[in-house]
Amino acid sequence: MSVVSGRFELTEVEYVQIASLLPVMKPQRGGRWRDHRQVINGILFRVRTGVPWRDVPSRYGPWKTLYKRFTRWQEDGTWARIEAALQADADAAGQLQWHGNADSTIVRAHQHAAGARKGLSSGDAARREGLGKSRGGWTTKIHTIGEGRGRNLASHLTPGQDSDTRQLVRLLDSVAVARPDGVGRPRKRLDSLAADKAYSSKANRAALRARRIPHDIPEKDDQKANRTRKGSRGGRPPTFRPTRYRDRNTIERLMNRRKQFRAVATRYDKLACRYRATVQIADIFIWLRAKPDRRNP
Repeated sequence: MSVVSGRFELTEVEYVQIASLLPVMKPQRGGRWRDHRQVINGILFRVRTGVPWRDVPSRYGPWKTLYKRFTRWQEDGTWARIEAALQADADAAGQLQWHGNADSTIVRAHQHAAGARKGLSSGDAARREGLGKSRGGWTTKIHTIGEGRGRNLASHLTPGQDSDTRQLVRLLDSVAVARPDGVGRPRKRLDSLAADKAYSSKANRAALRARRIPHDIPEKDDQKANRTRKGSRGGRPPTFRPTRYRDRNTIERLMNRRKQFRAVATRYDKLACRYRATVQIADIFIWLRAKPDRRNP
């Protein structure tokens, strides 16, 4: 077995963590149902290396089986449920830090992914698939809020040219972690949020205040100059804590860890829903491999 496949296959402990969340295997006419663990390892190999499905090593089973289960579990929400369960488990164990950080990253779409727009009559169809034309060609942008230890809390995709500032409210509304006992509404409110200047706007600050979320977002120079020019009518400068803002590097480390998975770093999936599942699988692996915070045993 190669070094890459050995490092990026589920261990026994990791598989046990998610086994109960997988669909029950049913007998198939004409053959034996391929073992879930073997198939997941094959899917992880593809997400990690970015190879075409047909080129995944045969030790993981037929490539059609891997692809069908990848798409089936995307369509029935299995990948999303696994990540949500890992978030809830971490919160129950006191290993989820609710000081969030927001950021985005642009991903180049391979020509096989950009081909999804062919035959579509309008730009709305390309937007629906999260494809946009920018200086680097066809791109997709991943918007994310990560928790304080650099793991995903909420993400969504847009075309690559979309601005960050308009996506923050949608991200905040997407945060939802089930309660440890499974009773009551999911937790949605962060203890605080840090983000860069791209998220500095009156609308975003008002949305954060309405949700009672303290935030540390530096002002843009033109916003600061406009407020100063108005004098007392410009209001007070927004609260900004440099020490808290320095913790924002955890979201940048999350983006870097995601892009170690080559099918995330370059988008090969034609459909946005498939690429979203690819990102979820990388996030699941990051959640499973997270080391415990010894300060919160």
